[in-house]
Amino acid sequence: RNGSSVNLKVAKHLDCSPTSREVAEYFDKNDKLRHLRQEFLFPKVAQLPTSDLSLVGGSEDCIYFVGNSLGLQPKNVKKYIDEELKKWATIGAHGHVMGSRPWAWAENDLEDLMAKVVGAKPEEVALMNGLTVNLHLLLLAFYQPIATRHKILLEDKAFPSDHYAVESQIRLRGFDPSTSMLFVKPRPGEDTLRTEDIVSTIEREGHSIAVVMLSGVQYYTGQLFNMEVITKAGQNQGCYVGFDCAHAVGNADLRLHDWGVDFACWCTYKYVNSGAGGLAGAFIHEKHVDRVKPALLGWWGHNLKTRFQMTNGKMDLQPGVNGYRLSNQPVLLVCPLQASLEIFNQTTMKDLRKKSILLTGYLEHLLKHYYSKKASDPHKPCVHIITPSNPAERGCQLSLSFSLPIRAVFKELEKRGVAVKSALTNLLFSVFEDAALVL
Repeated sequence: RNGSSVNLKVAKHLDCSPTSREVAEYFDKNDKLRHLRQEFLFPKVAQLPTSDLSLVGGSEDCIYFVGNSLGLQPKNVKKYIDEELKKWATIGAHGHVMGSRPWAWAENDLEDLMAKVVGAKPEEVALMNGLTVNLHLLLLAFYQPIATRHKILLEDKAFPSDHYAVESQIRLRGFDPSTSMLFVKPRPGEDTLRTEDIVSTIEREGHSIAVVMLSGVQYYTGQLFNMEVITKAGQNQGCYVGFDCAHAVGNADLRLHDWGVDFACWCTYKYVNSGAGGLAGAFIHEKHVDRVKPALLGWWGHNLKTRFQMTNGKMDLQPGVNGYRLSNQPVLLVCPLQASLEIFNQTTMKDLRKKSILLTGYLEHLLKHYYSKKASDPHKPCVHIITPSNPAERGCQLSLSFSLPIRAVFKELEKRGVAVKSALTNLLFSVFEDAALVL
């Protein structure tokens, strides 16, 4: 259901204005995910370098609206890291095979939890490297251009790292990015892409497209793409279809396996809260186990049972995405990811999505109430919401443009203990009263 309509219904039930703090308090009181907020460490207002303590008290938790840039630290992170540092100090190399997270396969024990978040089978998921490294590994395998089918389709103004990775992959194969990179753009005067325009581009150009490579959620606009429809359209034209799910994982209710997505990759330091530069993830659908093989090999792609025999004979390649592993993953990056995924395991993406619709709809309602453009008052500061208003076309992000200089707006928010990049939330730790306080 649309969050704004629920907001109005609750206000009627409480016999108060839809903008009243009572509505936020009601939502928070009845939020069955509210306890998850206690699993995270919040910076205090006084700890933020931008806070002005003449305007706001410093002892309160900050209002954290930068969850799509860097998630908050789960409380168990330090405990888990300390366990591994102690193990290293006390048993040395024995830590490779001993303890609660043996270093030689520590990340493998998290893949069941990660698979639940992205809607995949555990054997379709690998935790390894960084996002762009994984994207390169996947494109090396799936992007096999020929003279008549050499294009990669991506959205205009894709995340820069995706753009550069695609550009370099095209050059690596001897093609020209100016003719092999195909961009789908919003219509004139519109901020976001229409699904029908993406599909029509695929149908029109599909014979020359080798790979459709889009975001799950567009990082700038917050638009949630219809991955199921796009996947079907691309595959009907003989294209492989992959997604960068950096801003979708832990945000949208993904079904990578059921949708038949060929491949995907993501980072985990945004909505999955694993810390800056955290361990990234990769997905390859099980249908490609025997069809698409890695172009680059490393010994971590070798069968674990015989990996340490080091015979250098014929490689016993692990099936599917596991064969794309190159090296031992850093256990100190496994620890924060474990702490976060255990929190996700206390709920479901379905329930997180329900809260997303309510919370984002509530914030949208407040923004429109206070800051809509009015012909009767043309000089009044106003806000334009770039992100689609249809809940099915967005996650928990609202991207805004202002009639005032944006830096001035941010500065005033930051002075008051609001950590902000744009109007962004994280469903594991954001509450409705945060939205009410900001506005």
